[in-house]
Amino acid sequence: MQGWRRIFSALRHKNFRLFFYGQLISLIGTWMDKAAEPWLVYKLTGSKILLGVITAAGTAPMLIFSFMGGSLADRLPKRSILVATQSCMMVLAFTEAYLVWSGLVRPWQIIVLALFGGVAMAFDMPARQSFVIEMTSREDLMNAISLNSSIFNGARLIGPAIAGLVMAKSIGLCFFVDGISFLAVIAGLLMMKPPRREPVAAPTSALKHALGGLAYVRQNRRVLTLLMLFSVVGIFGWSYGVLMPSFAHDVLHMQEGGYGILMSAAGFGAMIGALVTAAVGQSMPRRPAVFGGVWLFSGMLLLFSMTRTYPLALLCLAVGSFGMMIFMSTSNTLIQTSTPDEMRGRVMGVWALIFGGMMPIGSLFSGTMAHWVGTPATIGFGAAVSGLAALVTWLSIRRRRASPESGAPRTGSMGETTAETPIATTPPTPGA
Repeated sequence: MQGWRRIFSALRHKNFRLFFYGQLISLIGTWMDKAAEPWLVYKLTGSKILLGVITAAGTAPMLIFSFMGGSLADRLPKRSILVATQSCMMVLAFTEAYLVWSGLVRPWQIIVLALFGGVAMAFDMPARQSFVIEMTSREDLMNAISLNSSIFNGARLIGPAIAGLVMAKSIGLCFFVDGISFLAVIAGLLMMKPPRREPVAAPTSALKHALGGLAYVRQNRRVLTLLMLFSVVGIFGWSYGVLMPSFAHDVLHMQEGGYGILMSAAGFGAMIGALVTAAVGQSMPRRPAVFGGVWLFSGMLLLFSMTRTYPLALLCLAVGSFGMMIFMSTSNTLIQTSTPDEMRGRVMGVWALIFGGMMPIGSLFSGTMAHWVGTPATIGFGAAVSGLAALVTWLSIRRRRASPESGAPRTGSMGETTAETPIATTPPTPGA
């Protein structure tokens, strides 16, 4: 019983409960949309390159607007930002449903809608990530992040499976359900009573304020190291999702139902990883969690690229996603607890830039490479690069810690609180 309490400890905060249950409903619709859209594009065009273009369009705006989104999250009420962004994304989902049902849908329209969605997400993600600690507390932060990830991936398990069944009848219904589902999270946000916060004076330079997160990241070695590794894994490893319609249809010879279950397998593994992190994350050694998670993900993705057996493909995706979730939850917590409150929105803007903004590069790379060398080879290459990047980062940290110039204060492992990385409201000085 005590173990279950540990898993759900963040739910003792009313604001987080409202957010949690609203997100649970909304994200099922979101994953139905995410499963239906690439399938629709592939059915319309049969182009692997266009799969990459559509995904890139949905994340490219983060390259431009994430810094601004992080700056606004540090200056304006985060709840108000989230209500606005979620409402915008609801309208976009209804628009896509209308285009499909009317028979007017064309690939260029999907690209335009994806671009608008990317702009909304550039403002949504920094506010949402930095809002978690305001809805809970510093001691419950990792649990809250892990629970958030569990519903994200629980929806990833349920949504594509439902979408696979619905798409066979009406693909437009997936987008309509996504639009309706946004009402749940908007209602939850409006019912909250967020803590009072002191008004923040307008900065003398909006651009300098927005770029403050980037300057902080450059000075904090731990955060910089995590984000650099996150970038490489995001570009080369996580972008395998772009090619899932092609892998399911051309390699495994699956139709809509099989494709939906394939995506759900990844969601199942990630959900289990998130729940494990929620239960034991506070006591889990940080460095093994970060690097072990990447290596498990990379190894399973490499095996996935080689398999032509559907059950083995499901297993590889589930176990690989388990590893990826351990890496992501631990990294997110380390970054947030290493960042002062007044900088958190902007630092999470940098995180959003990397999480979403680097995906256009990975999406375009994967789509183009798959066009020339095939889908399995592209996925296998991305897995190998991700694993190698984690190995190089691990060796670099070990060499830095063993260096006589590093000094005693830097001998703490990744995730420990050292003299140079205090978990406090004042900026830490550079440190590993």
